[in-house]
Amino acid sequence: MLDLVWLLVVVPLVSGLGLLVWGRGADRFGHLVATAASTFAFVLGLLAFVELWGRPEDDRSFVRTLFTWISAGPFEVDMAYRFDPLSALFVLLITGVGTLIHVYSIGYMEHDPRRRRFFAYLNIFVAAMLTLVLAEDYLVMFLGWEGVGLASYLLIGFWQHKPSAAAAAKKAFVINRVGDVGIALAIMLMFAQFGTSSIGGVNASIGSATTSVATALGLLLLLGACGKSAQFPLQAWLLDAMEGPTPVSALIHAATMVTAGVYLVVRSNAIFDASETARTAVIVVGLITLLAGAWIGCTKDDIKKALAGSTMSQIGYMMLAAGLGPAGYAFAIFHLVTHGFFKANMFLGAGSVMHGMDDDVDMRRYGALRAAMPVTFLTFAMGYLAIIGFPGFSGFWSKDKIIEAAFAHNFWVGMGTLLGAGVTAFYMTRLMLMTFFGEKRWADEVHPHESPKVMTVPLIVLAAASVFGGIMLLGYWIEEWLEPAVGPTEHHDFPIPVWVFSVIVTLVVAAGVAAAWATYGRKPIAAVAPGDDEVSVFTRAGRHELYGNAVNDTIAVRPTRHLTRFLVWFDGKGLDGFVTALADRLGDTSQFLRRPQTGYVRSYALSIFGGALVVVLALLVVTLA
Repeated sequence: MLDLVWLLVVVPLVSGLGLLVWGRGADRFGHLVATAASTFAFVLGLLAFVELWGRPEDDRSFVRTLFTWISAGPFEVDMAYRFDPLSALFVLLITGVGTLIHVYSIGYMEHDPRRRRFFAYLNIFVAAMLTLVLAEDYLVMFLGWEGVGLASYLLIGFWQHKPSAAAAAKKAFVINRVGDVGIALAIMLMFAQFGTSSIGGVNASIGSATTSVATALGLLLLLGACGKSAQFPLQAWLLDAMEGPTPVSALIHAATMVTAGVYLVVRSNAIFDASETARTAVIVVGLITLLAGAWIGCTKDDIKKALAGSTMSQIGYMMLAAGLGPAGYAFAIFHLVTHGFFKANMFLGAGSVMHGMDDDVDMRRYGALRAAMPVTFLTFAMGYLAIIGFPGFSGFWSKDKIIEAAFAHNFWVGMGTLLGAGVTAFYMTRLMLMTFFGEKRWADEVHPHESPKVMTVPLIVLAAASVFGGIMLLGYWIEEWLEPAVGPTEHHDFPIPVWVFSVIVTLVVAAGVAAAWATYGRKPIAAVAPGDDEVSVFTRAGRHELYGNAVNDTIAVRPTRHLTRFLVWFDGKGLDGFVTALADRLGDTSQFLRRPQTGYVRSYALSIFGGALVVVLALLVVTLA
């Protein structure tokens, strides 16, 4: 199976491109072909995972070289895939959750006239994401990285007839290109310093590099990670990306695209281990995003945007854990996997709610949906309990380990993660209460109903994974499994017993739940949100996403727009004006000079006679003088 890992990429890619080329003739079965391609990738990935698991621990890294992609003098890049414990987990997550999303989309996109194209884009996205995580060379990884960017642009803007969707796709594409500059520069620096951009080659050579080089590489890679994972300061695209179909939100914002930045940092662990400055920057970025996303999630009435704020926050947890180095790499990936389960579950659950509410996304017009949509409610509740860290659920195990490692690293960093846990419990309880509890607030013409089985079965599977995903921590399995890829996990002495610490975290979570109940459970919820002038400055800031768009508009968009207008004016009036004026003057001169050239012999004879007469007169004047 390991020799066939290249098929993980090829099959979804060929399926996606084939559906685009085939045309309308495939409209009747295109969704089935795409789902079968994703299912094939999952089965192959699972078999390869089992084969890798059966190998000795020191032999769990398999590289399959297909061909030489680039050969230019000393620079050579092989199209090679690395299947090791880290990439194996990502393959299972991408193809497993991706396949469930494909199945769900069969029902969700049933009446969309462009359904075949949508499934083709899903396949291309999966192929690009698999290229990213399987790449053995940073340049091959960058190929997958850009492929994910292109596919996400197509999926976010899929309903391009909506101006908001088209604008959101462009915004995501442009902001991600800012981050991509960091990766491009990092690859150039790798080649300049080490003569290679292969992951193995860079890891082997980083020990001989200076600290400044390692820091520069780490910060450049972090810039790329911030763009793809919507981390501060490149987070502004994420909430707008909710304009895409809900399955896109589940695929991009739960298990795949937004986790790519975390994967990049963990995969580049040798670089970050060589620079304390770069690791500190990762921690700071993760902590800021963790708290900012939670703040935003508390104020959004749009169910998908509330979940998007939650995604920002949870990816912040992962990024912070990755910044902790050997003490956090395994837990960053552990939380990434469990988050993929419960967040995909909740995004698809939100889509199920929208399906039953005539595509309404405003939670203030929901209420009491637990009776009308019992399967959606129960599965969503499993995701809710997992994300807040309810004891026994997957999030309890993965997030608590990050909080514990953060306290061991620095008290104030630990306090930030603990505060984030409490706020997470608040805004997720708020979402549950506004959507499924209380009195109904929907319009008379809306008739909520449960979604079809093709949509609810994936919810049930993801709900089960949300409950039992924490099993990966038993026997320190996740740490031991990832050790060949990220090194052994460092454990620091903790001042109090771990069970006491877990009780403290649980009490903080309970306080967040109680605060949400006191605010939204005991009081009627208005069907119309109060205006900005009726709420606190904190709520207002959260509604406006902490003014991230305003900041970007001030420091980037407006100056760029003014610069562009100046360059257009200078090009038109300056450069073009100078060239045009010079051409006009030369034309006028030529017109003036051509006037004597009449073409008549008598005119030329007269000119010769006149010239001769002037010469004779000049000679006479000279002679007489």
